[in-house]
Amino acid sequence: MGFLILGVMALLITAGLFVYCLPRDGKLHRFVDTEFEPYVAVVIVTGVALSFALGLSGVIALMGGR
Repeated sequence: MGFLILGVMALLITAGLFVYCLPRDGKLHRFVDTEFEPYVAVVIVTGVALSFALGLSGVIALMGGR
């Protein structure tokens, strides 16, 4: 159950980070057109992958897999 909760929390944090990085009021995020721009995408994709891995692990544990 703990892994499932951690997976949902990681997904919510990643979604919040993604929404925070979206353009607002016609202004782009400060990392756009810098050397850090590709790393932001890597962090977001890693957060999604981690949340799905934790969530799947939690579901398997709840089903009696381990």
